[in-house]
Amino acid sequence: MLGLDGRLQHYAWGSTTALPEFLGREADGTPWAEAWFGAHPLAPATIPGGGRLDAVIAADGPALLGEDVGRAFQGRLPFLLKVIAPERPLSLQVHPTREHAAESFAAENAAGLALDSPRRTYRDANHKPEMLVALTRFTALCGFRTPRRAAAILEGLGTDLTDRLHGLLVGSPTAHGMRAAFRTLVSASMRPTAEEVAEVVVACRARSAAGSSPSPRIDRFVSLLAEHHPGDPGVVAALLLNPVTLEPGEAMFVPAGALHAYLHGMGLEVMAASDNVLRAGLTPKKVDADEVLQCVSVTAAPPLRVAPERQNATSVAYYAPVDDFELALTELSDPTGPPQPCHPIPGTGPRIVLGLEGEVLLGTRGGTHLLPAGGAAFVPAADGPLRAGGRGRFAQASVP
Repeated sequence: MLGLDGRLQHYAWGSTTALPEFLGREADGTPWAEAWFGAHPLAPATIPGGGRLDAVIAADGPALLGEDVGRAFQGRLPFLLKVIAPERPLSLQVHPTREHAAESFAAENAAGLALDSPRRTYRDANHKPEMLVALTRFTALCGFRTPRRAAAILEGLGTDLTDRLHGLLVGSPTAHGMRAAFRTLVSASMRPTAEEVAEVVVACRARSAAGSSPSPRIDRFVSLLAEHHPGDPGVVAALLLNPVTLEPGEAMFVPAGALHAYLHGMGLEVMAASDNVLRAGLTPKKVDADEVLQCVSVTAAPPLRVAPERQNATSVAYYAPVDDFELALTELSDPTGPPQPCHPIPGTGPRIVLGLEGEVLLGTRGGTHLLPAGGAAFVPAADGPLRAGGRGRFAQASVP
């Protein structure tokens, strides 16, 4: 096993306290948004004493990944595990399919764009389906409502912009109508003004205060988004989307093409090893409406919640409908309770283990590793089955 130090991302939307507390580090007043535990070349986890996980895997892929995983994913670790802690809303975004990402990445390479170029949209050739498991109460927007439901939420707001959107959805209560409504908000030629967006926010706040909202939660979300991104059309786009609230232990899967925005909370994210993010708004970063409109799915669908499946007395697994990853949570005992003896943990192949609470002793035929809360380790495929004892909880990301 290899101990890992996660790579921190200090995006402006991150909490100044949640991740430092989780990792057992001193807060410095800056936002700590994400900690990456994986081998993505843009921010690979490091190994105490020196080295990067991506380089170690490249040097000895067969032993670390195993033959099957190495062959299926061209010698790369296929998943990336993150801890994410948004204090403020993230961008309104979508992720491409693997085919679209590969074509677009190749095109940008052929154009001579450096990987860190501000003109570049695609950072790699991979898709980026992802699953989030809430560690605290977590709020988000994900996927489009049915056109009729969205029209009912827009009805009566009484602004020119919402009347136009309402007319498109009533006139064509289909995916075509929803695409037209969304295009109205994000395309450069039709993008509403900051004043038009502000009128919608005022109308949502007024009906919320009057107790007449058909969706009080979405009106609260609109108000929240407007506080952080005043005048951004993505604020109005929230009225077309499903509001989501996850309680600790609940999970949501975000497939390619699903428009979404994380708002607040702390969670575990496991995803395909990619950093391809296409932004439609709610961000100071690059917005690429044309790419978003190419990749987004406007088909009405409720958020894809993933129910945990019991594996044994101590572990549950969250299975996503992709080949790149799965996530399991193991609880040995209450952190203040008696330590549990070592027993088998389900799972095979290359794994990344992350301590959530207490202190756990991990063991394989390759050795042992003491895992505290906030600590992480990479378990090579060649190490075989994993055993764990002690007290506390940990997460395990692996390949199905």
